Amino acid sequence: MLAAGRDQLTRSITLLRVFVVASALVLAAGALLLGSHMTGTIRTQAVDDAKANVLQYSDTVVSRYAVHNGRLDVTPAGRAVLMRTVKARKDLLSVKVWTRNGVLAWTNLDPQRIGRHFGVDGDLRETMDENEATGELTRLTPEGEDAVEALIANRDLLEVYAPVHAGRRVVGAYEIYADPAALKATIAEGRRTIWLYVGGVFAALYLILLLLVGGASRLLRDQAERLRERARQLSASYAELEAGALEAIETLNATVEARDPYTGGHSKRVKDMAVAIGVQLGFDEARLASLGHAALLHDVGKVAVPDAVLTKPARLTDEEFDLIRRHPGEGAEIVGRLRRLRPLIPAVRHHHERWDGTGYPDGLSTTAIPEEAAIIGLVDAWDAMTSDRPYRLALDPADALREVVDGRGTQFAPAVVDAFVRALAARPDLFGVDGPLPVALAATAG
Repeated sequence: MLAAGRDQLTRSITLLRVFVVASALVLAAGALLLGSHMTGTIRTQAVDDAKANVLQYSDTVVSRYAVHNGRLDVTPAGRAVLMRTVKARKDLLSVKVWTRNGVLAWTNLDPQRIGRHFGVDGDLRETMDENEATGELTRLTPEGEDAVEALIANRDLLEVYAPVHAGRRVVGAYEIYADPAALKATIAEGRRTIWLYVGGVFAALYLILLLLVGGASRLLRDQAERLRERARQLSASYAELEAGALEAIETLNATVEARDPYTGGHSKRVKDMAVAIGVQLGFDEARLASLGHAALLHDVGKVAVPDAVLTKPARLTDEEFDLIRRHPGEGAEIVGRLRRLRPLIPAVRHHHERWDGTGYPDGLSTTAIPEEAAIIGLVDAWDAMTSDRPYRLALDPADALREVVDGRGTQFAPAVVDAFVRALAARPDLFGVDGPLPVALAATAG
């Protein structure tokens, strides 16, 4: 539970960091989009304002002196007035007055062009057809009717087209090129102001976000640290409880042996012999250690067997034997209560199973029997046969070995019997055989 909580907090902190980075990217993208949109709006508004200023001049001056008797006609007197007004406006670089059929009726630059037909197309045509003024920043190319203007102003200009009216009719149009310095200054100032405000607002938002996320991250880290400390405390407490429980189980096991003077040291002998067989079978260190623990505790379930049955100096009745048959299951339940001993459950529960399936408690057979259980079952039987009991004396090692070999493939696992014989030949002292092997035992072991 605590581990899951720590993992969840770690994921939450990671997500917060990802959120901060993603938020920075989103805010930056939003700032760029908003700033670009607003600067575009500022540019458009500035151009419209400049266009309106130029149109005010043209509507009050050009139309007044260029239209007579319902038609476009710039008289010599009108030309003189127009020229004076253009010179008075320092921002006006060029003014052209066009008839509907594309004849240049008047211009302040290169008057020799007056009266020439240049044709009507593009913005000029659109202005006359749509009866609507247009304005934009543009750079002229030195060709056609704009060749003169392009030569004197090789830079961006404010270009304005507006219809010339006689009453409600469009009788022509004028084309004005103005110096955009003031317009550009207005656009630049507006752009700086917008970017300062947008940058400041989004920086403030990001700072607030960082502060909020930082606080949340610190809170999560504090929670994670408290969980880690709690986990350490619980682990220490659990280790203490586990050690106490293990001592209690070992005490139970010792109590079992103390109740029956004929089996004193039985579990220790079973452990030593089982480990010797495990070595012959190639078990690694971890598996040998597990096998040794299971062998030590294999009979701990006998704590539930009454003393009268456990120490009875005669053969058991069927009812009494049923009580004995319960001890593998009882032992498995006892070791299963301790997490570190749970891997021992199969060996403890099944050490009285037989290869032919006639054992107990579950009637397992052949390879369904865990190998550790088969090993413990064999050495348990060997120790029982070679130890004195109230109802019989110990068997001679040679006779006991014949019992084991005869049980190969019926009571005992064949591979375990073979490993047992090799272990017996290598370390006879572990198996209760003192001195040199008897001739018959040596022959069997070979």
